[in-house]
Order: sequence, then structure tokens, then C-alpha cells
Amino acid sequence: MKKSLFFLRYCLLLLVTNLVLAQAPKKIIVENSDFADVNQVEIPDALLLIGNVRVNHDGVVMTCNKAYYFQKENYIKAFGNVQMVQGDTLFLNSKYAEYNGNVKKAYASGDAVMSSPESTLTTEIINFDRNIQEVFYDTPGTITNKENTLKSNSGRYYVKQKKFQFLTAVTITNPTYVIKSNHLDYYSNSGHSYLFGPSTITSKANYIYTEKGFYDTKKNLAHFLNKSYIRYDDRVIKGDSLYYDRNREFASATRNVKITDSINRGIVKGHYAEVYKKLDSMYVTKRAVAVNFVENDSVYIHGKKLMVTGKEGNRIIRAFNNVRFFKTDMSGKCDSIHSSSKTALTKMIGNPILWNAENQITGDVMHLIGNNTTQKLDSLKVLNNTFIVSKDTIGTGYNQVKGQDLYGKFKEGKLHDVDIVKNAEVIYYMRNEAQELIGINKNKSSKINLIIEDNEVETITFFQQIDGEIFPEKDLPENARKLRGLVWRGDERIKSKDDIFPPEENEDNDKIAKATKTAEAKEDIPMKIRKETLNYDKKKVKK
Repeated sequence: MKKSLFFLRYCLLLLVTNLVLAQAPKKIIVENSDFADVNQVEIPDALLLIGNVRVNHDGVVMTCNKAYYFQKENYIKAFGNVQMVQGDTLFLNSKYAEYNGNVKKAYASGDAVMSSPESTLTTEIINFDRNIQEVFYDTPGTITNKENTLKSNSGRYYVKQKKFQFLTAVTITNPTYVIKSNHLDYYSNSGHSYLFGPSTITSKANYIYTEKGFYDTKKNLAHFLNKSYIRYDDRVIKGDSLYYDRNREFASATRNVKITDSINRGIVKGHYAEVYKKLDSMYVTKRAVAVNFVENDSVYIHGKKLMVTGKEGNRIIRAFNNVRFFKTDMSGKCDSIHSSSKTALTKMIGNPILWNAENQITGDVMHLIGNNTTQKLDSLKVLNNTFIVSKDTIGTGYNQVKGQDLYGKFKEGKLHDVDIVKNAEVIYYMRNEAQELIGINKNKSSKINLIIEDNEVETITFFQQIDGEIFPEKDLPENARKLRGLVWRGDERIKSKDDIFPPEENEDNDKIAKATKTAEAKEDIPMKIRKETLNYDKKKVKK
């Protein structure tokens, strides 16, 4: 029994001893020195090492010209051509260095240079904590690799992650662009940069601002969040989420997209957009709207898809699928629109309908023509099956003009002088100054001219009149008061800029607005580190 207890105590003592020895700091080992001496007067308790000094401590090899080795403290001071090497991945060179074997911390000063296979850091002072494998410096430093040069006043390097972190002013200089930020994480192996807080990327091509972003400096790909925008010479692209490919000069934006064209005085909005800088083109969808400023007014054009192409002076706007537009004194609908800034011609294609003042205008083909000199709407052309309709100001009847083609001139944004040619017909309710009905004019001719003032027909001129007269109201039956083909579509009229959007797109917009509020509440949450960053050096396992 006593022997068993003795053996058990012996085993426990041996275990504790091994644990203590295992946790005890390893001693610095001197592997080489051309000369060694002890001088208790000048350097108490220190071993002087001179010439080709080489020491080793737990995987770190230090070489230098001269060193003081304090054996009791497990501490060494090194002078001249100092180099510390950890494996084959980390090299630290300096004029002077200190290393504490008990706490596994190193200090290097005097033209300190830390290098790895991916990059090189040059600064005045470098500290290295081997316990947590972190390098940090508080003196202006420069980091260089194949693609970039980084400069900062301080920084930290995480050896295992191969990540530099900068919490003060940092600048990345690339032959193509310059990145500036006060908080940037840079992965030296992948070249991936994560930007936090106000940051800018400047190049000849554009200027980028972000408060939360990712930039792949090797592939020139980027993703930006939080109040980000890309500014070109004449355009600014904003969105909750921006993707950017510098090599292709391509950008896409998602949610609350706004593209401002300062030269052409226009804005395009939507919830998804693609911009091709080299092709001078953009594509916008999801509640897309183009806003152009004309005649101290704004024209709003909506379609399920919007395309803007061409350089300044030769820009074309195309809108597709259920197109609607609104201007203070004009609105309309059609299947698609083609508008050219060079010719100042806007084509309404597919079932066009136009409301100007109180007039409803329809036809097979409809063209709005502007004046590039005055920047005002000049004229209107409607071809085939032309119809102009307006409600009688007091009664329930309709003023109608029908013909093959229409040619109209605008005055202050409203139709003023209108010619209807070929097979022209008219039904018009004639009233005196007291707005009393005089009679109903029903006429046919080869051509009719209308002069419109203050939304009312001031004069009607008939050319080569074929047939017609003015009927008293009681003498013209109801079924004779409408021209063949009349369809009144007043309930479809677009009366505000909000009417251009269909209900389903408004519902989607409300959902996005709620999601935006939720995202804004999480603005301070850092961007997640991408898998391709974390797994950059890992080899793909083949199945």
C-alpha cells in the first residue's frame, strides 16, 4: 500500500516537473562568435560577442557584428548588420536590435527593414511580438511590393494572416491610382485592401470616395458600400453598393442608384445600373427614371430599361417597355422612346399618346423636335391616324380633330400652331365670351389649321373645304358628335412625376427603402473579410 502511494506521488511530481520545464522560457543559444569576453566593469553580467555573431532562440536566428548577451535575463542586444530570421517567411534587418527570450519580443531600430516573400517594410523602429506573431511600428514607414507602395505613420502586421493594419493616415501608390485612408487593412499576399471610414481612390480616369470598401490591387476589382460614389469628368455614380472593374472601366451600382451628368444637365435613377466608361454608355433598370432639365423645367422619363449612349453632343437616350414621361405642361406614354441630343429628336415608338395642356394627341408615329440653340421644345410631328381630343370646357362633349398627319409648333412649351393634313375632320363646341354654347362645328376638309391660346382654340382655318356646317346643339344627335376612332383616355393621363411608375415598381421601391434603413443602422459594422482573401494561399484540393 505504501509503495503504491509512493509511486503515485512520484508520478505526480514528475508530471508537474515536466509541465514546469515545458513552460519555462527557452534559453538563447550562441551558435557562433569570432571573439567572446566578459567585462564586469564595463558591462556587468553580460557576455560580449564580436564578429560573425549567430544566436538561436526557439526558431528565430539572429546574426550581427557585435552583441551583449545577458544570460541571466535571457536577453541580448545586437549591433551592426543585425538580422533576425523566422523560418523562410520573415526577415528583420536593422542597425540595432534587442531581443528578450523570456517574453519572446524583439525591438529593431536604425533603418529597420522587415521583408517577406510578398512585401518589404522600411521604417525607423519595428517591434515584433512572437507570442502573438504581430509586428508594429509608430514611425513613418513605407511598404513596397510588385504592385504598390504604401506609406503610413504607424501600422501593425499580423504575420499569420499576412495582414497590415493602418489606423492613421495611409497612402497606397500604384502606377494607375492612389488610395488614401485613415483605416485600411492590407493583405500583402493577395493585395486585397479593406477600407474603413472616409477613404479616396484617385486616378486620371476617375475619383472614388467610400466609407466602407474592398479593393483588389492585383486584379483592379473593387466593391464599395456606405455613401460611396465614383466621379468621372462629367458623371457621378452613387449607390448603396458599387462594383468596379478598373481594367474594363466598368461600374455597376445596386439600390438607390443615382447617376448625375453635369454637362448634359441630367440625372438617371434606379435600383440597378451598369456604366461602361470606355463605351460612353449606361444601362439602368428597376424603377429607372431619366431626369433632364429643359426650359427651367424637368422632364422625367421612365421605362423598365433605360440606356444612355454616346459622348457629349451626340448622346442618345433609349427607354424600353411601358415608357411614361412627365413634364409640367406635357406627359405621355408609349412602348419605347429614342431621344438624340445631336438631332434634338425624340421618337415615341409603339402606341404613342401625348397630353399637352388639355389636349390628348394620338397617332401611329410621334416625333418631338427640339431646338439645340434655344434648348426649347420646337415642334411636333404625328404621322398616320392623327387624333387631337379635349373635353369641352363646360359640357360633356369632346372637341375633336382627326386627320392623317399633324405638324405642330410649340410656344412656351405648349402647342400653338397646328396643321392637320389629308382627310381632316373636326367637331368643335363653339362658345362665346360668356361661355354660352353657340353651336357645334362639324366639318371636313383637306387641311385644317388651329391656333391655340391659353389652352383654347382661338381660330380654326379650313383649306379646300369639302363639307361642313355649324349645328345647333339640339339639331346634332349624340351619336353624331363623335368622330370614328375616338377613344378618350383621360383616366390614363400622367399628372405628376410619381405617376410614371407602375404600382408593382412602387411596391418594390418601398421594400428597398425599408432594407436601406436597416442597412443604415448597421453602418458601423466592418465589412466581412472575403473567403478569397482568407484562403488565398490555400491550395485547392482536387476531388
